Amino acid sequence: MIDDKQRIIITRKWPAQVEGKMAALGHLQTNDLDQPLSRDELGFALQNAEILCPTVTDKLDAELLLNASVQTKFIANFGVGFNHIDIVAANSAGIVVANTPGVLTEATAELALTLLLMSARRAAEGERLVRSGNWTGWRPTHMLSTAVTGKTIGIVGMGRIGTALAQRCHHGFGMRILYCNRNPVDESVADDLQAKQVDMHELLATSDFVSLNCPASAQTHHLIDAHALRQMQPHAHLINTARGNIIDEVALVAALSSAEIAGAGLDVYEQEPNLARGLMSLQNVVLLPHMGSGTLETRQAMGMRALANVAAFLQGAPIPDIVTASNAVAK
Repeated sequence: MIDDKQRIIITRKWPAQVEGKMAALGHLQTNDLDQPLSRDELGFALQNAEILCPTVTDKLDAELLLNASVQTKFIANFGVGFNHIDIVAANSAGIVVANTPGVLTEATAELALTLLLMSARRAAEGERLVRSGNWTGWRPTHMLSTAVTGKTIGIVGMGRIGTALAQRCHHGFGMRILYCNRNPVDESVADDLQAKQVDMHELLATSDFVSLNCPASAQTHHLIDAHALRQMQPHAHLINTARGNIIDEVALVAALSSAEIAGAGLDVYEQEPNLARGLMSLQNVVLLPHMGSGTLETRQAMGMRALANVAAFLQGAPIPDIVTASNAVAK
């Protein structure tokens, strides 16, 4: 009897429920150690599996994808961001790529708001003080922070996540919404949020909080550099739940150290899991371990979305979340 099931490799551990369903679709190989695959291991996976299911920790560049020995025909990315995959090279090699948009919007917006509140109210700094045993009790001028209600937030990238964050900020805290985007948002959304589209200079110069919610690309690499940080107000806070390389971390350390801006809340970093020198020692920055989509419900939904993409590919059906070189910018 001929076994026509295709080999599927998942590069990191996924929720068990999803891995079980994926195993029914083909010969599944999982990464039980849950360690990032080395470059050689990624090359081996591409050369030995028809379907590869990577995550943001797997850099799939042109050299790997265009190798003549590559057997992979479909890449089902676990996540919405795909800047770790060379889409042009994948398409040139005849590899179809899909991602998991939509399902992580709410969780990531919640995390961005968490970072905003923690940075504004010095919550992480206060928690560290209590745990240190050095807190001596309440006093009127101790650890004064900044209010959030009624302030202005500038959102860089008004897609699904940026809009979800804006809704929470405007309706929950009465915040004024400025945004910078390639295109205006839907008129009904803009009206509901009383949101104003501005250029990057105005957004940086007039916002009390700046949240980065744009995709990583050549155009957004180090979008927030020393020059951009100098345009921000001294009391402003910078929030990043998008991708680490949108910020020049060395410039950010300098800006935070010199009080050029008041604070920052980061969930992503340029060289994860490594941080720029000096960042960890600063008190005025909140540091989280890339957990924006990290709810059980969201990670299961991401896995099920990837599963649906794999199933469609195997059935020869239209793939729900296909990413191509031509639509990558739009997504």
